[in-house]
Amino acid sequence: MGHAGAAAAAVRYLRSAPAAGPVEALARPELRCVGADERAPVEAAEFRRVLGNFATGVTVVTAPGTGDAPSPAGFACQSFSSLSLDPPLICFMVGRTSSTWPRIAAAGVFCVNVLGAGQGELCRAFAVSGADKFAGVAYDAAPVSGAPRLAGAVAWVDCAVHAVHTGGDHLVVVGRVHALGDADAEGAPLVFHRGRFTGLSGA
Repeated sequence: MGHAGAAAAAVRYLRSAPAAGPVEALARPELRCVGADERAPVEAAEFRRVLGNFATGVTVVTAPGTGDAPSPAGFACQSFSSLSLDPPLICFMVGRTSSTWPRIAAAGVFCVNVLGAGQGELCRAFAVSGADKFAGVAYDAAPVSGAPRLAGAVAWVDCAVHAVHTGGDHLVVVGRVHALGDADAEGAPLVFHRGRFTGLSGA
């Protein structure tokens, strides 16, 4: 009969069957966290090695300066993802010990810069702690947040902090998107795989 025939037969049956009243929703399953004593130990090095097989894009998350810290802030971030279409939300993860995150949190806004294939050195510069990360870096202000929008990035997403959740030794930051764009729609992104920068096959 095939999928289409089976679906049509099911529709005919349901139309001919007597009305049974409203369908009751199933009870929501009880959710719980797995306790530390219930999980097998995972070595940190093995965790990094295996998860390194998952290729990611690379971003730099930036924020404008504030009264207490007038210079802009930024850090390199692989753990970035779209989250919701309605409302438009994105998310990224940042270490709880990050010295840059408190400055982004204080600003309350940020811009995610999706790096291009030739921006590996720029990524390394923003991965260093304590340095003047914006020295010699060309940028302008994102239209809503005013956060640095880095020259050469293939795309940018201008956001306000929407929510922050804990996730082990990291924080999950949810951003509400207020503006976005792709500076170079044909540009290839910077890709990180197995501990090194690479490019897309065929790019």
